[in-house]
Amino acid sequence: MLQVTARKMSEVNVAKKKEKCENCTKQCNKKQSDEGANAQQEGEEVNGQVSEGPQVLLSACLSCDGCLSEEESLKISQQSLEEVERVLENNKKCDVSKHKVLVASVCPQSLPFFAVKFGVDISDSALKLCGFLKSLGVQYVFDTTLAAGFSILESQKEFIQRYRRRHHDSHALPMFTSSCPGWIRYSERVLGSLVTPHICTARSPQQIMGCLVKDYFSKQQKLSPDQLYHVVVAPCFDKKLEAVREEFCNSLLDSRDVDCVLTSGEIYHLMEQKKVSVEDLDSVPLDPVLGEAGEAALVRHEGRGSEGFLEHVFKHAAKELFGLEVHEITYKTLRNRDFQEVTLERDGETLLQFAAIYGFRNIQTLVHRMRKGRVPYQLVEVLSCPGGCLSGRGQAESEAGGRVDKALVQQMEDSYSSLPVRLPEVNPALQTLYQDWLQGHDSPQASMLLHTQYRNQGQVHAQPPHMQW
Repeated sequence: MLQVTARKMSEVNVAKKKEKCENCTKQCNKKQSDEGANAQQEGEEVNGQVSEGPQVLLSACLSCDGCLSEEESLKISQQSLEEVERVLENNKKCDVSKHKVLVASVCPQSLPFFAVKFGVDISDSALKLCGFLKSLGVQYVFDTTLAAGFSILESQKEFIQRYRRRHHDSHALPMFTSSCPGWIRYSERVLGSLVTPHICTARSPQQIMGCLVKDYFSKQQKLSPDQLYHVVVAPCFDKKLEAVREEFCNSLLDSRDVDCVLTSGEIYHLMEQKKVSVEDLDSVPLDPVLGEAGEAALVRHEGRGSEGFLEHVFKHAAKELFGLEVHEITYKTLRNRDFQEVTLERDGETLLQFAAIYGFRNIQTLVHRMRKGRVPYQLVEVLSCPGGCLSGRGQAESEAGGRVDKALVQQMEDSYSSLPVRLPEVNPALQTLYQDWLQGHDSPQASMLLHTQYRNQGQVHAQPPHMQW
């Protein structure tokens, strides 16, 4: 009887998922058809040819949970304010020995959002946000710039290795950046082996921060990883999907590197719910990961607001491979602001050619060229959000919803660019952590904690045949 009941429940769930998926397809196709004329014109501009039908946008597809497994849906549902409040409530009720130490890590791309909303500069926004989080019961608040430094340095190193083996490894180049979970999800589920071997194995800043908190910081505090509850404040909903990947979970301790991702918009909505004004908030400095020896001052990396992987790798490769110092990078806009090239030349010879490609329409062009074997780039910085991380849907949508608030994004870009730049190569905290935490730059520990692998999932989550990618 139990088996029959279970089977019926399973059939109901499958039917519901099928109905949901079909309804999603109808709604998506209708929406795209309504915008058909504009979409077709844009298709002409981006792809050099008239598209055969309406295109399903990557951002629209990834923001829908229609293709999520039940297990994934459950894990995503736990990435919520309610879950954080549950942990805080449990701390009040349970024995002190069973308390969870709450740690929050704030992405630097989220801070400009709060700066604009609060009407303060970006440094003050960090102080106010930290004050709010600690008023909720969060005990430590870090920013993820240090983790991004690790990701940049490891990406630089991997690019040099790939470049040097390019003649005997067909998958070495081009190398695609790996910090955008929307791009990674699309690559694994749809593109498969065409792209996944080319993705840089360096973990994203978020997941390196997860290792820093659950491995290094927990040991410093003499705590087990499962005694920490780690929240990341990010500009993007897709970061929730990244946090629940199997490789970022310690199954023995039932502990994830990142327990919960909350978007900037979700945090701000909580402030509104609690009727908290910026004047009410204390200004509390962020905590340095290395304690008193660390550097807590806010800095940013070079680039356009998305950690600048292209610029950092380009300058490093120019010096390491060709002995050339590059101080300023000149972008050449090709199809639009989100499709740009950078070229290194010497005596009329092109030595390096990189590209920054943001947004699905431009990604589609890249994939088309990959299939034709016509990608001239050695490295491509790929982001699924048009405009990059500052335009993440977790903070850049207009209050009416659905569309990006361009005025808000411009204000956030201006705020972000006001931060001073600091190269990760000259950050002493990174060098200390390489030695004290990872036992060296090229150690097995560094490889295990700073890198990951990407797998093809196309056979499990097949792409519907009517969807034109």
